[in-house]
Amino acid sequence: MGAVPSLRLRTSSLSSATCTWSAPTRTSPSPSSPPSTATAASCSSASARRAPSSSPPRAPPRRSCARRTYVFASRPPNALVDALLDGGADVAFAPYGEFWRQARRLVTTHLLSARKLHSLRRGREGEARLVMAKIQGAAAAGAPVDMTRLLGSFTNDIACRAVSGKFFREEGRNELFREAIDGNVAAFGGFSLLDYFPGLAKVGVLTRVVFAKNSQLKRKWDELLDKIIDDHVSKASAQEQHHKHDQQEDQETDFVDVLLSLQEEYSLTRQHIKAILMDMFVAGTDTSYIVLECAMAELMRKPNLMAKLQAEVREKTPKGQQMVTEDDLASMAYLKATVKETLRLHPPLPLLLPHLSMTECDIDGYKVPARTRVIVNAWALGRDPGSWEAADKFMPERFVDVVSPDFKGRDFQFLPFGAGRRICPGINFGMASVEIMLANLVYCYDWELPDGMRQEDLDMTDVFGMTMRRKDKLFLVPRTRDVNHA
Repeated sequence: MGAVPSLRLRTSSLSSATCTWSAPTRTSPSPSSPPSTATAASCSSASARRAPSSSPPRAPPRRSCARRTYVFASRPPNALVDALLDGGADVAFAPYGEFWRQARRLVTTHLLSARKLHSLRRGREGEARLVMAKIQGAAAAGAPVDMTRLLGSFTNDIACRAVSGKFFREEGRNELFREAIDGNVAAFGGFSLLDYFPGLAKVGVLTRVVFAKNSQLKRKWDELLDKIIDDHVSKASAQEQHHKHDQQEDQETDFVDVLLSLQEEYSLTRQHIKAILMDMFVAGTDTSYIVLECAMAELMRKPNLMAKLQAEVREKTPKGQQMVTEDDLASMAYLKATVKETLRLHPPLPLLLPHLSMTECDIDGYKVPARTRVIVNAWALGRDPGSWEAADKFMPERFVDVVSPDFKGRDFQFLPFGAGRRICPGINFGMASVEIMLANLVYCYDWELPDGMRQEDLDMTDVFGMTMRRKDKLFLVPRTRDVNHA
């Protein structure tokens, strides 16, 4: 039976304290792994303190956290958020309060609802079809495909299409957004003195340095988003002049259309709209591509698992059908298990986004003061040997035909998208893109490693940052299969 996670307290020389809720691991952390690989949650405060030893036994930390997610529903102040997102005018980084509640309701009700996701289905299938066509050229030549670039472009294009409409490729706009997203990931994943010494925010010069350092990235986002919004405003004005108010029920409307139509109802400023759109771009692109790339890499390391997944996808897809459609996905249990197992071993956001406690609370005997920064180590939770059998092995079977942990925040040993009020609202959007692409990759093609490369040569080392990507690019050789005679 695995050891019960514990909460440890370390006092620094600066009269501050760091408390770390952790579970012991059996392996040493690699240099590229997130810090404190066994950590499940940590909090930093000047007054975090252990309850007296005479206190009654406490509930296990995970259960305690599950009951108190509302306490950690806010976000800590962040100079970079102030610089790029106008002080949290978005959904992901906004502090808990009335604005955040309204903004999240807008996003979940109008941008990421089941009905809206269904309306974007044609776009997802269309983008997947374009990717399969690109791969066909390499398959005919027997040439390797840069899967890292290909999958990154796919998820970027899916997000661009959802946010800004069908014509997002005009003027190379999709590539410009990819560059801006990479800039955000680098900025938020880099070293910040203010993260370690929040009190230094009172020193104005440090805050000004953060603003100056990211001013070029901020201008790039402003130029791209202002152009998109202006184009949509002009389009709406032209439609109004020609009395084209009525739209077909299944017509694909993008996120900008929706936000502009709700601007008055939700009192949205242009800055609010731009900040929300930035969330959609960043969250919808990097995380999905990381899951796809890691899934393909793990499957190439385990040919028997690749064969099992291909057998299911090809059996469940109607014979002679050129591609998998979203209608076919519901019955593909092993496909969904493969995605879950990839999220367990390779959570795109290994430390999630930081939380801020709004009131004092007690977790496993520790008094966590109000306004304490709390970090959740999703990477360590997914690899905790106390929760998972063979925790370091890629085994999709653990999620098949059993009451397995759910990734939607109800099981605290598996939190790739967070939990509680701050759980990622775009789970279904991201999973729809991942499932349709992974299914078609294994349905349309057989895959081999480039000449001279063995399964054990595939390096799964990750580079740690805001998101956690594989260090090496993934190159694979596609082989065409005849779906009509399969």
